[in-house]
Amino acid sequence: MFKSKSKALFAAIAVTVLISAVSVANAAGAANAQNKGATVIADNKKVTAGRDQLGSLAPKFAELNDDVLFGQVWSREAELSPRDRSLVTIVSLIASGNFPQLKFHLQKGKDNGLSKQEIVEVITQQAFYSGWPKAWSAFSIVKEVYGENDTAKHINLANSTIFPLGEPVNPKWFKGRAWLHGISTQNPFNTPIFNVTFEPAARNHWHSHDVGQILLVTGGEGWYQERGKTAQKLKEGDVVNIAANTQHWHGATKDSWFVHLAINQGESKWFEPVSDKDYNSLDQ
Repeated sequence: MFKSKSKALFAAIAVTVLISAVSVANAAGAANAQNKGATVIADNKKVTAGRDQLGSLAPKFAELNDDVLFGQVWSREAELSPRDRSLVTIVSLIASGNFPQLKFHLQKGKDNGLSKQEIVEVITQQAFYSGWPKAWSAFSIVKEVYGENDTAKHINLANSTIFPLGEPVNPKWFKGRAWLHGISTQNPFNTPIFNVTFEPAARNHWHSHDVGQILLVTGGEGWYQERGKTAQKLKEGDVVNIAANTQHWHGATKDSWFVHLAINQGESKWFEPVSDKDYNSLDQ
């Protein structure tokens, strides 16, 4: 349940996560990964660009492009995430000067969680190795795909919140990077208070709390979803009251940092990660 624009500043999160296997898609289209009985099936959106553009001219090439490159190599998410595969591909295309293919892969990278800040930083560094003219050409396509002007939600919130960033959480607990800072770990209410910061596209795994949890959003934009329900977009000032033993996840949108305070007592149970397919299907 949500109450907008509450300014309460107490909350905490207990992050004791058990990692489960990342979902993997095979050449046939789906493979299952299990961890403690939890199963995730990955089924990325099928690429048909080869058949759409070259199906009649070069059917074998189209088959290799759609079924092998994207159907088999890109689907190996346990070995390398779609986000990282997009990053490698974008860097390779810029280095080799293959700009006609760059727009497609920048859009795919955006869909896979690469923020504009990350792309800009990557190209800035790459310019010293691949050449300044290539960087100029790449930036013109970045502006087309991501838009030229930043908005407030793109701002890196890592050093701009009222509480310290804290320490990185164990990477096995989250998809993407997140940080944790204890605001009040010992108090008369026996309720630790933590500040949690997510980079764009970062989120925690499905989990539940045996006493429930409260989240208070203090910056950026994010998502909250309960098992079997539609994901809710969160913004600064939103409050989420989570009932006991309710399976849920929360994290940042693709192009925004996300910061919240949270409070919960008792034990937490952790389940499978939120799949890239489910996350990327959200209306960003």
